Amino acid sequence: MTNSERAQRIKLVVMDVDGTLTDGAMYFSERGEELKRFSTRDGMGVTLLHRAGLQTAIITSENSPIVVRRAEKLRITEVILGSRDKTTTLQELARRLALSPEDIAYIGDDVNDLNVMRICGLTACPSDAVAAIQETAHITCASQGGNGAVREFAEFILVAQSKPITLPEQW
Repeated sequence: MTNSERAQRIKLVVMDVDGTLTDGAMYFSERGEELKRFSTRDGMGVTLLHRAGLQTAIITSENSPIVVRRAEKLRITEVILGSRDKTTTLQELARRLALSPEDIAYIGDDVNDLNVMRICGLTACPSDAVAAIQETAHITCASQGGNGAVREFAEFILVAQSKPITLPEQW
């Protein structure tokens, strides 16, 4: 099966955060506040997925209020924090949403994403993902984590499904 054929059946796109939606760096203010940098291009990719009728979710091992805030801004309603077993977490999410793993796309960058990627219908990673993930992913994006990889993956899925990758003038 080709990656385009895999993409045609995707109904849910699940994203890791650190190293995928962000550049993987952790920033701290002098008061100890943690900061994360997110790409607006990735955010538009999520918007395009929603406009096309696809669902999105975040599964991360971190417990970060910053992630919750970013998900709220992007209208991602399925946000699972603190997952130390992403495979089980994804399987529970799939059951709740009445989806099979083949209906789910996943993008991640590091070894804690490896097992969950093995069960999803379509997988991707940023270009700066660790070697084990690049070897497992169906697609290695040209973009790095936090710099458009999620957008690139979203557009791949949307093109395969013959859905728009642009917005009307008034959206």
